[in-house]
Amino acid sequence: MALLALALVALHLRLDSDLPLMRMAQLLAGAEPAEFADALFVQGALPRLAMAALVGGALGLAGSLLQQLTQNALVSPMTMGVSSGAWLALVLAAIFAPEMARSEWLALGGAAVAAALVLSVTGARGLVGMQAPLAGMAVNLLFGSLAATAMLLANPYTEHLFLWGAGDLTQTSWDPALWLLPRLLPGVVIAALLIRPLSLLRLGAQAAGGRGMVLWPVAAAAALAALHLAAVSVTAVGMIGFIGLVAPNLARLLGARRAGAELASAALLGAVCLIGADVLALLLSKFVANIVPTGATAALTGAVALIWLLKRKLGAEDHATHSLPAGAARVGPLRGLVLMVSVLALVFAALFIGVTESGWAISFHDPLVLSLRWPRVLASACAGASMALAGTILQRLIRNPLASPDILGMSAGAVAALVGVALLTGGSIHAARLPVALAGCGGALALLLWFGRRHSHAPAALALIGIALGAGLDAVVRVSMAGGTSETFAILGWMSGSTYRIDASRALGLLGCLAVGLALAAAAVRPLTLLGAGDGLAMGRGLALAPARRGLMVLAAGLTAAVTAFMGPVSFVGLVGPHLAVLLGARRMQDQLIVAPVAGAALMLLSDWLGRTLLYPTQLPAGSVAAILGGSYFLLLLARRKA
Repeated sequence: MALLALALVALHLRLDSDLPLMRMAQLLAGAEPAEFADALFVQGALPRLAMAALVGGALGLAGSLLQQLTQNALVSPMTMGVSSGAWLALVLAAIFAPEMARSEWLALGGAAVAAALVLSVTGARGLVGMQAPLAGMAVNLLFGSLAATAMLLANPYTEHLFLWGAGDLTQTSWDPALWLLPRLLPGVVIAALLIRPLSLLRLGAQAAGGRGMVLWPVAAAAALAALHLAAVSVTAVGMIGFIGLVAPNLARLLGARRAGAELASAALLGAVCLIGADVLALLLSKFVANIVPTGATAALTGAVALIWLLKRKLGAEDHATHSLPAGAARVGPLRGLVLMVSVLALVFAALFIGVTESGWAISFHDPLVLSLRWPRVLASACAGASMALAGTILQRLIRNPLASPDILGMSAGAVAALVGVALLTGGSIHAARLPVALAGCGGALALLLWFGRRHSHAPAALALIGIALGAGLDAVVRVSMAGGTSETFAILGWMSGSTYRIDASRALGLLGCLAVGLALAAAAVRPLTLLGAGDGLAMGRGLALAPARRGLMVLAAGLTAAVTAFMGPVSFVGLVGPHLAVLLGARRMQDQLIVAPVAGAALMLLSDWLGRTLLYPTQLPAGSVAAILGGSYFLLLLARRKA
């Protein structure tokens, strides 16, 4: 590892500077810079290398503290939502209190809020299994949606946040590294003082207590040190994901068995991992027009590492069944009537009720307003219905109530494919390319099922693999967004699921895709019912499993791809729609295929109307509002699982 670290340092300096090796050696020995290239090496390349080592070491140490405290190899600042909490706090500060935009204490507060939210969902015992990283990644999605929405609303005053938030390590002086170094020391000192308590904790909480250790001060100190290290790192360079996950696991893989050895090794390996990720970023930057942020390369490699770590044998609690929420025994005429009246009321409000300069108004006789609103209303309803229908199919097909197109990474696959084609061809991201989206969506689904087969598609494992897969694909997309240009904001607006650019042709196209999907789903009621009951029963009733499963997966992927191509990614509606249907009493397959799309359409209609009226004249993307509502429901669902 020492030889590898030296090789990475040499390669990093070689990629970040054009100076001859002899001149680099002279400058490292203390020679005065004589030319501009010398100054770039001394004030640019060397501080960047130092920043990578400091931040990587801090994240590796934070990850080791959290993993030793919880005895969970999947816990880290990223998978616990800590980094996203710190980042959201800094984004809000940059918008509303710019003088506090680089406050590490504010970042620490955001990290603490995120950690408390995860702990409230999982409970102390839930930190041991897969529930904690699953809840943490859900917090990442929720807080990420909030941060992206805030940056979009404050455009153009948040352009500088894109490169910072993507985790770019570019330096122009030693000042940031000198700012960071003393702020990391308290966390390092606390970690050193915790070596003996953490060694006792390896015996188990009861055994450690029997030897005189009081658990809560140790847990509080370790958590505070980890949160502080992560918050200061985010303040310095933005979001750097998964280093805190990979480094401690790599330390144990290489033989670190004692608490102190693991802490030291994780810190050193974290520095090596981030230097390696920065080497990859520097290498890729030579082949693309924009600067490739180190956070993107770290997230890409870290997502792969998370999927690899999930190959380990799961505990019994991780195979526990996640059941659908309890609801009525059947829909009934009254509930059906209430649902239809609610949808019609939302359609009426979305079409005719809005906010103007003079306040709330009902616009019945304004043809211009109606011509602008009806495509958005139709597209919102069709998008919500399509995603809910796709979620219903996936939940029944995989027998996993946590399944939805966005959580399983299918939407991220479609986004990556569409953004990649737009960049390669130079076309607009708003040009609908349904076949491209379908290919990306289907590819992501195939990868998910291939990775999940080892765990027999256990609900928690499949959901976490899907989120990790989505994080990796999102890292690829972020490479194109790091420049903070006008195209970046266009892509961000599209990725928020905005209906702002929807016209009549797009709305009608989405309606046509939904009609085809509903017809095919109605024809597949019997296969869906049998597959949901189990493969053995389905085979006994004469169903050809492989063709039926492939066809239904293609149908779910097609619905997701259509929504993504026409409107952009829509999060959590595919999860919430089927659950709302069950709560209303739709337990039979034929009932779910009717009620779930209606519930999904209602959720998107509400989201679009709220986005248009809450902050008038500013508009919130409907997809962002739906993600916030649906993400909150997802966390409540995990909390119900804990109870």
